[in-house]
Amino acid sequence: MNHDIDLIEQALSKSLPGRDCMEKDVIDAMEYSLMAGGKRIRPRLVLAFCRLCGGSSEQALGCACAVEMIHTYSLIHDDMPCMDNDDFRRGRPSCHKQFGEATALLAADALVTAAFEVIANAKLSAESRIEAVQLLSKGGGDRGMLYGQELDKRFETMRASESELLELHAHKTGALIIAAVELGCAAAGVKADTAIRKSLVRYAAEVGLVFQIVDDILDV
Repeated sequence: MNHDIDLIEQALSKSLPGRDCMEKDVIDAMEYSLMAGGKRIRPRLVLAFCRLCGGSSEQALGCACAVEMIHTYSLIHDDMPCMDNDDFRRGRPSCHKQFGEATALLAADALVTAAFEVIANAKLSAESRIEAVQLLSKGGGDRGMLYGQELDKRFETMRASESELLELHAHKTGALIIAAVELGCAAAGVKADTAIRKSLVRYAAEVGLVFQIVDDILDV
């Protein structure tokens, strides 16, 4: 697993744009958050499930970087005053505290577009790259993580039922974890309608639920 993290860290660093330009502050903010460490669970899932399906880590690296970029942009937004208003992330000032709100907002937006550029340039077939774009868009967008964040904001001021809480967790955390697993499958060339991929998606959904429950308990 340490080898996977090394691969991911190197690939993420290489995916950032050069600084010899006028938007240096935005790029510094992108790097500040993207390279802040963490467990790298989502990109590690991409690599692991690509190998499980007969592919290689190298095949999946582009997808792994892309999903971590989407995750990082969501953390930058989560920390901002209009959302969770957190001053610290991983033991140091949040991106907006370090660089200001405007630069942090732009850095997060830049990570979104960079994620899809990385996929577009991934060393995969055109078919796999198109599928990867679809998976990441769904997992990170208004049918996935963003919808979960909207539900999270709603239930800050009202009590959620059990079904509503499960819906929140399934989207806020589960959707991007499912996307990570499916990205690994897609990078290995495993089709969405195969039995193994359907089983892996069910597994990912359960992992996402457990992950969010544990995270909420730790917050309390």
